[in-house]
Amino acid sequence: MIHIFTTGGTIEGLDYDNSKDASFQNTISIEDFLNSAKVSPPYTIERVFQKDSRFITDEDRLELAERITAASSNQILVTHGTLTMAETGKFLGKLGLEKTIVLVGALKLGTDEDSDASFNLGFAFGILDFLEYGVYVAMNGKVFTWDNVRKNLQSNQFEKEF
Repeated sequence: MIHIFTTGGTIEGLDYDNSKDASFQNTISIEDFLNSAKVSPPYTIERVFQKDSRFITDEDRLELAERITAASSNQILVTHGTLTMAETGKFLGKLGLEKTIVLVGALKLGTDEDSDASFNLGFAFGILDFLEYGVYVAMNGKVFTWDNVRKNLQSNQFEKEF
């Protein structure tokens, strides 16, 4: 079973340009994406928090890590805002958890017709079976290890850090 933890972000419809506060109500659910894609492998979804990733703290990351550790599944998918996704990946990666953890988000609002949200989510969901234990960032058809990823703000793409 895949355990999905949600934390908010563009993938769930948060418009960063209009966000002035740390928490928000999502406008589209991860379950909506999975239902429309007719995903058949079993999964469970758990909301950890719903924040614009600019406001995610190390205390939030620690809560996420504790929930991941407590989960019975070894396949973990974390939906996350892209602005600080690499930082959360590094935080989790340094903990050396014995699970396969994939962080995923969207560069365009999950509610937009031309959003990359559904593709990214499907891609991340699909690669979980093929990755060894560790922490990864999966975005736009690419997979990065936690210790070699960054978001290039100028190109609005994820890339290797080194």
